[in-house]
Amino acid sequence: MIKAVDLVKDFGKRRAVDGVSFEVEKGTVLGFLGPNGAGKTTTIRMVAGFLPPTEGNVFVKGINVASDPVAAQKSIGYMPETTPLYEDMTVSGFLRFLAEVRGFSGTERNSRVERAIERCFLHPVRNQTIDTLSKGYRQRTCLAQTLLHDPDILLLDEPTEGLDPNQKQVVRDMIKEMASERVVMLSTHVLEEVEAICTRAIIISAGKVVADDTPAALKARSPKYNAVTLTAEGEGIADKLGKLPGVKEVHALEDGKIVAFPKAGKSIAADVLGTAQQNQWKVSDIKVDEGRLDDVFRQITSTEDSKKKEVA
Repeated sequence: MIKAVDLVKDFGKRRAVDGVSFEVEKGTVLGFLGPNGAGKTTTIRMVAGFLPPTEGNVFVKGINVASDPVAAQKSIGYMPETTPLYEDMTVSGFLRFLAEVRGFSGTERNSRVERAIERCFLHPVRNQTIDTLSKGYRQRTCLAQTLLHDPDILLLDEPTEGLDPNQKQVVRDMIKEMASERVVMLSTHVLEEVEAICTRAIIISAGKVVADDTPAALKARSPKYNAVTLTAEGEGIADKLGKLPGVKEVHALEDGKIVAFPKAGKSIAADVLGTAQQNQWKVSDIKVDEGRLDDVFRQITSTEDSKKKEVA
């Protein structure tokens, strides 16, 4: 559905995107994440045909976006981070206008507008002017305009930026509902977004792809992955846990909890529990850490930023 090959984008002497390649299949919700200035938005814009690459190519359903952008864009619904809106139009009027721009008229135009309003839960505000809408409804209106031509590919740049938790959840649910029969590629620096809705994540840093995997597999790279936090009463807990073969190190926290970190992400929960039973410790709580995407994100992106500074 999307194939990016060695994408490069220069702005004067600054290289914003440096050799980015990836492929995306149908049914994927791809989180394209990285720190501010990493090249996320620039890459999304090249995929959308909004920016031409300095080098490399993007193919959408086999069509080269640079050589035939109009044909490629028929399959793309693009929601920029700041979508232009006509403030004095009503929601339904705005969507009718954009449907006409897309080449629809009459009954076909009206049915597509109604479907977009329904899918984005815009019925309560359909007759309000856009300047009176809350941030959440404005975002839903922006998302609705991407759906008018029923595209196979949705490109969403920071789709929940500035929304409150309830509004974010509504937009996330909408994205998940629409994802099964198309590709959704969303640019974000919000890690909880990736864990909540993405089936795959690409991390970009300093213009380069530095990780590409499922969110679960990325979390497994965390130094806290499979760490066991134990709240218990007994003698020599930290020392005895530290002697287990799969335990790398043990930390005693100020609140009395003991954290055992595994070697190479190995599962140690059974060994910890077995040791607790053998020594008759009074265990009140035990937790196994699933790993933390923010730890992996910081580790990967800080390493790449350091490399870039060293080269400079």
